[in-house]
Amino acid sequence: MLLSNSCANLINYLKNIIFFQEFLSRHRNSPKAFTRNRKLPFHALIFFLLNFVKGSYQDELDRYFKTIHRFEVAKRIVSKVALSKAWMKLGYAAFIELNRHLADYFYRKFKPLTWYGFNLVAVDGTTFRLPRIKAVAEHFGAWNPRNGGPCPMARGSQLFDPLNRICLDAIISPKEIGERELAADHFLNLLPKDLVLLDRGYPAYWLFNLILSLDANFCARVSCKKWKIIRKFYNSGKTDTIISLLAPGTSIRQCREMGLDILPLKLRLIRVELDTEETKVLVTSLLDPKAYPTDIFMELYHKQWPVEEDYKTMKCWLEVENFSGKSVLSVYQDFHAKVFSKNLTSVLAFPTREIIKQNCKTCKHCRQINFAQALSKVKNVIVLLFNRIGESVTNLIFAFHEIFIRTTEPIRPGRQFPRNHKSRRRLFYLNYKPVS
Repeated sequence: MLLSNSCANLINYLKNIIFFQEFLSRHRNSPKAFTRNRKLPFHALIFFLLNFVKGSYQDELDRYFKTIHRFEVAKRIVSKVALSKAWMKLGYAAFIELNRHLADYFYRKFKPLTWYGFNLVAVDGTTFRLPRIKAVAEHFGAWNPRNGGPCPMARGSQLFDPLNRICLDAIISPKEIGERELAADHFLNLLPKDLVLLDRGYPAYWLFNLILSLDANFCARVSCKKWKIIRKFYNSGKTDTIISLLAPGTSIRQCREMGLDILPLKLRLIRVELDTEETKVLVTSLLDPKAYPTDIFMELYHKQWPVEEDYKTMKCWLEVENFSGKSVLSVYQDFHAKVFSKNLTSVLAFPTREIIKQNCKTCKHCRQINFAQALSKVKNVIVLLFNRIGESVTNLIFAFHEIFIRTTEPIRPGRQFPRNHKSRRRLFYLNYKPVS
């Protein structure tokens, strides 16, 4: 019950922020919005959008009010037209601010996992399919496939804690903005004890320089053919070396725009031999071979993958591409609301990790929470968490923890599956929303 109390305190903390008048003032799209006494006020609209909205407007609304009023049969309290009008008055930055408050509370009040004293943060990008709406395509851009009409697409990026499964910052933007530029926006949130993990598409002098200027560290996978100094190290057969990376002409402009010094960067190259007999090269700012021996970087290299798995969670389980509306605003609202709700589920489930670890001491494999089931159980109940008070919230979270602990799956090390690049992903249609 003690673990449930800590999570209940988090819910109360977030609820106070949502009901704070200045929060409302910051995130309404006009000074007159949400001033009248309506059936769907500002806070109720926030709670509704946090409920993993995937179905039709009316079905989701009826289910929402059935849940909070404990109706045996759904009743028509608010129409989908009223919802649409209220939706247009809400700024999507409300969910971004809530997510930052959530992450800040988690790192202050919980006991997050670390790696050699560092808070690991991984950066990775993806693309999202958007509704085939003219206004959406004009804002975000579109791919023009050989067959069929233009396909609106957005570029997504997130700063993700792979150990604690928390998204610290998420961005959805027009596709013309590159992944490195989005990563630079993420890095405004870095702290001195952060260690940034980067995949091979990110390494650039100016990006490394930016991370170091913020007193953070990094470890990046780099192509063996990217720079001459990398090729020389790869061909040498060495496992570890210190290099001085000069600023290339392509990075000087970015450094000057950001006010960064253009000095050689003292970095460390490490060779990693994978079980598949592939050789990877990592570049890192962790220079001390005694404090950080080469053999620990194999484990660190694999810490990058949870951020890619998180995109699968968003696209397959949360159906983040199954957007509720047809406007640019609704795309931003849906995306950031689901990121926050996913994070909240991770934080609510976090305290059960140690209990699960203790329970599987005699098992063949360690076990972990089945996160798909966790997300499924949170649906609708997340509404109750923000609409109940006191002990009833604690009891709800205690019931959550009970089912989380009983719904686990084994962690089987060494499992590998080839990527199926020809698989066709499911499309979502605005006129055919799921009924459950």
